[in-house]
Order: sequence, then C-alpha cells, then structure tokens
Amino acid sequence: MNRLIDDYLSVAIGEASPVISLNPVGLPAPKRGQPLEMRISAPATGDNLPIILLSHGHGPSLYLSSKDGYAPLADFYAAHGFVVIQPTHANSKVAGLGSTAAGAPFFWRSRVEDMILILDQLHEIEAQFPAIKGRLDADKIAVVGHSLGAQTAGILLGALLTDTNDPDSVNVSMLDRRIKAGVLLAPPGNGGDSLSEYARQNYTSLNPGYSQITTPTLVVVGDQDVNPRLTVRGADWHTDAYYFGPASNALLTLSGGKHGLGGVAGFDAKETDDEDPNRLALTQKLSLAYLVSSLYPQNPSWEMACKMVASHANAAARVDLK
Repeated sequence: MNRLIDDYLSVAIGEASPVISLNPVGLPAPKRGQPLEMRISAPATGDNLPIILLSHGHGPSLYLSSKDGYAPLADFYAAHGFVVIQPTHANSKVAGLGSTAAGAPFFWRSRVEDMILILDQLHEIEAQFPAIKGRLDADKIAVVGHSLGAQTAGILLGALLTDTNDPDSVNVSMLDRRIKAGVLLAPPGNGGDSLSEYARQNYTSLNPGYSQITTPTLVVVGDQDVNPRLTVRGADWHTDAYYFGPASNALLTLSGGKHGLGGVAGFDAKETDDEDPNRLALTQKLSLAYLVSSLYPQNPSWEMACKMVASHANAAARVDLK
C-alpha cells in the first residue's frame, strides 16, 4: 500500500512480489583498472526472468550515482518480475575512477563497456548469486538509464556519439543487439549547437546523436526540465531522442516534471528537483508497462497504461506515439 499515490494511477501491471538483493557483486574489468561493482535485485520467486540493466546518472549526491542509488526504480522493477543489474560506473563519486582518470568526468565509453561486460558475464553473475541461478531469460534484456545513464543506454540502443576530444569516437557504433528494448529517462539532447558554451568547453562527450537508434525505445521527459548550464534550448532538448530516433516509438511527457522525474534517483533525495509520488509512480508504471509489452508483444500492459493516462491522468502526463 502507498497512501501517497492517487487511485487513478492503477495500471494493470500485476501484483508486487518480495524482492531479494545481493550487494556487492564484482566482476574483473582489466580495461577499467578496477573491478566492476554491482547490485543485483530480483523477485524472490519465478523463472525465465527478464533482465534490466540500470544505468545511473551523474548527480550531486555522493552515493545515489552508484549501485546504491535508484531504489525507486530497481526495487519496483524487481518486484514486478525483472532481474535488475545496477553497475557503479566510473563517474561515481563513491567508487568511480576519479576526476583525473582518462575519460573523466563522464567516462562515456567505459560506461557502455560496463554494460557489455555484464552481458558477457551473466553466467558469472549467476554463479555469485545462487538464488537466481538458472532463472534468467537471456533473450529478454532491456536497458534503462537516467540522465547521463540515458546517454549510456541510448548508445547501447544504437545512438552514436562524437566526443570532440576523442577522434576515435566518430561514427563508432556500440549497439548491442542482445538488448531488445530501452527506456531513456531525461536523456541529454543533441550536441553541437544545442549545447551551451560551458558544456561545449567542459563536457566534450555530451554530444549524442540519436538518428541511428534501431531498438524500440521509450523516452521520458519533464516539461519543466530546463538547464541553461548545459543547453541553449529549453525542456524540449530532452525530447531529441524521441524525435530523431527511428525506433524511439513512444514519448512520455510529465507535466511539471523536472530532471528528477518525480524522484527516480532516490526517495527524499536532495537531487530530486520535482519530488512527487504521483509523478514517480507514472514514471515507474509506464516504463515498466512499456518494457513488458516490448519484450512480450502479446502483453497489453502498455496499451492499457496509455489508455489510463488519456482517460484519468491527462493533466499529469501525455503519451505521444509514432
């Protein structure tokens, strides 16, 4: 029960089940210079479980941008049938590589390589977490990312990136076809002229291009997510992944939403600029419904969720479809 969420947000996504979690789980990562640490969350029961790779952002908190953040998403997805794998990327303050390491501050390539390593080593992850051994469905994999994590997820879904300090980045695809669907939460928009002068000078890898996205993708944005430090545009900057991505077939816009999308990074967190239980519930439930229907096309969860928004939550959100 959650008394903070209005009744109109009932979406047919099934009952929540108890969640089990193992933390930390480590994988050797020689290219990275230190092991990759993860948290794994899973439903306590069930087999043939689909998988979500969850990529954290680059927020101001010390711990939320790591395997120990994003509980509102990780626990929710796990309670509704997914095994959720959360790596601590190299940009993390608590356990990253540090601001002087090659690739700082965003470590865009390392972040993508983290996710590929996880998929390559699923058998080793199962070996470290016997409670999920033999219960994974490696043919049903999705990726979810918030903010900088959405850029990471986008690259795995087919987006390209040009780092102006890295000539080898140009037109390099890191698309991973093992991933069948994705959700981009408040993703950065196109680079180039859309960036502020500060971003062009200091964040040379904040330069994605979404025209090569070939995997079904939901983009989630807040209509008040404005950051003049990063872009000369308004909140519409974050919608580029939808409008330019050929396979980005759905856009969820949250009314009054800012970069926190209601609180995805953590409950009662300082980096949530728009804390709201209903807005968070919309983000949780619609992203889950999208992934379930994308991975299981006969499942009507996404269609039903869209109808719920149109009929009962149209003042709080809007869904656009291609």
